[in-house]
Amino acid sequence: MNDKEFLGLNGFLWFNGVVEDRMDPLYLGRVRVRCLGFHTDDKVKLPTASLPWAQCVYAVSSPGISGLGHSPSFLVEGSWVFGYFRDGEYCQEPVVLGSLPGDVSELANTNKGFYDPNGIYPKAIESDTNRLAINLTAHTSLTTRTADRITSIPTADFDITVAADNSIIDGSSGDTWSQPEIPYNASYPYNHVYASESGHIREYDDTPGAERIHERHKSGTSYEIDKDGNKTDIIRGIHYILSSSSNKHYIAGNSDITIDGRHKIYINKNNTLNNHYDIQVGAGANVNIQVDGGDINLHTLGDGKINVNAGGDYNLKVGGDMRVEVEGSYREDINSTFVSNTLSTVNIRGATIDLN
Repeated sequence: MNDKEFLGLNGFLWFNGVVEDRMDPLYLGRVRVRCLGFHTDDKVKLPTASLPWAQCVYAVSSPGISGLGHSPSFLVEGSWVFGYFRDGEYCQEPVVLGSLPGDVSELANTNKGFYDPNGIYPKAIESDTNRLAINLTAHTSLTTRTADRITSIPTADFDITVAADNSIIDGSSGDTWSQPEIPYNASYPYNHVYASESGHIREYDDTPGAERIHERHKSGTSYEIDKDGNKTDIIRGIHYILSSSSNKHYIAGNSDITIDGRHKIYINKNNTLNNHYDIQVGAGANVNIQVDGGDINLHTLGDGKINVNAGGDYNLKVGGDMRVEVEGSYREDINSTFVSNTLSTVNIRGATIDLN
């Protein structure tokens, strides 16, 4: 057999070239590459559509079979690549081994070959390395994150300090909290950045003293873990959490929730026996509830009871009228003195009035 027709014995012909098409009709991740020294830059003589399709080599972490591993190559039109011709001197079966980033000196000329025919890439005359990895020029996402940082979020503030018996009510004073400052402080070459075409970003930053993990959707929804292990989640849309089993939380410190909209809790949706809703507050702390301009309503359906057991005193102060309507019997058992002070008329009506 002619060595020129035997893969591995036909010589190693390598090339540098520019990707001009990635819309592979076979969905195999192939690209059309215009190769320096092998192809002309005259697109009339050699249109992009006439360039041969080049296969792309996957990393060993991607099997390249049955949809396993990574999806086909992330090369775009305008990418400079390196590869070889597996058919040797025939130069019709190129294989791309990798891409070649550089320092951009000019934008795309769509009239000539060796450029992005769509005129999209490169987007700027600068290094092909992502700005977030270099930290010399501000990246748009970093500028946006800094400008959108939320500050001075108020927490609950319990205003009433005197109880119905004139004792002092202890409550936590309201304060404010803010989204942490953006912890980005990368130094080249420690920040490992992945950026997609639409603007999704992933960073694994190993900069000494500023180690971070950051993942961001183009909408701004993101999470970030700073050098101390603090995590900030930002949700720009609706946040859904659906758990098919149990959900447990342990918070060793404080917890503050500030809500601009409504807040609903629906317990025991399936009416399962003994699915109780229990709140326990340890010794030394109060439960304080304040409604600013609204009502507090308690309602049980059917024969449900409302039980209040006070281990100490039970104090009630009513700023307006007080009415008690009982459809059944009304009974008071008092083991000590009963005192009733009324500054106006007292009316007692009944079929039988027994005063002993």
